[in-house]
Amino acid sequence: MNAIELYNHLEKDFIYKELKDDWSSYMGEVEDYLCVNFKERSMGLVCDFAKEINSVYSAVFPTEEVMQKIIDDGATDAMLFVHHPCIWDIRKAPKTFYQMKRTLLDKFRENRIAIYNLHVPLDNFSEYSTSKTLADALDIVIEKPFATYRGGLAGVIGKAKCENMEELQNRFSEVLGHGTSLYLYGDNNIKDRKIAIVAGGGNNKETVFEMIENNVNILITGISVNNESYSEVHNLEQKSYINVLGGTHYSTEKFACAKICDYFEKLGLTSTFIEGEPIHEDM
Repeated sequence: MNAIELYNHLEKDFIYKELKDDWSSYMGEVEDYLCVNFKERSMGLVCDFAKEINSVYSAVFPTEEVMQKIIDDGATDAMLFVHHPCIWDIRKAPKTFYQMKRTLLDKFRENRIAIYNLHVPLDNFSEYSTSKTLADALDIVIEKPFATYRGGLAGVIGKAKCENMEELQNRFSEVLGHGTSLYLYGDNNIKDRKIAIVAGGGNNKETVFEMIENNVNILITGISVNNESYSEVHNLEQKSYINVLGGTHYSTEKFACAKICDYFEKLGLTSTFIEGEPIHEDM
């Protein structure tokens, strides 16, 4: 497929004019690889390295392991689709995002492998969005989108089959494939079986205020650690009797990056999701 044709499909289906994002403060180290359009709006085509695209790889973060796998596959005339254009690691705080390796970017350019990013557009509620696909994996029936985020709605409210927090945490851990973290600040029973889900970095005060407005007292998210950076929201949740379940940034967003392979397959492109590794310190 012609690369511009593919980008036009993605633009039409995901990037709406009201959505905003900003990666400019993170990506100065690799600025010389970035498209002018990406520098201006922080979404869409990151690196314009391909004229034709015959296959697509999908990943949550463009880690060294992800990029090296594509190179080792011998891929050419391809695209790496990522949810984030940088790599998250809370252990590197206060600078929690770091950049793709320049040597790997050089190899991508040589092999004609473009890099395309949808962060806010993939968080925004849709068939492929991060919170919607996580809810589907957890068998939570979605009632409505919520959680205002940079011009979109990044979360969902729905009904769980579980009746208490122990059941819900066990289900969450089973679906993610690893242990999860529970901050039991409220009732162990799930009131009306209502759950709020904001995948990734959804544990913030704005989310909590919207949950209170919607009479929901359970939040499933990715980054849930109670440290200096997140102490204020934990204090608010404790005072508001809101339970928080955390499952890491990576693991709560991977379902969207796997699901979007279906989108590319419908366009006639072979598509492969590359697994990454969760950082348990997120919890």
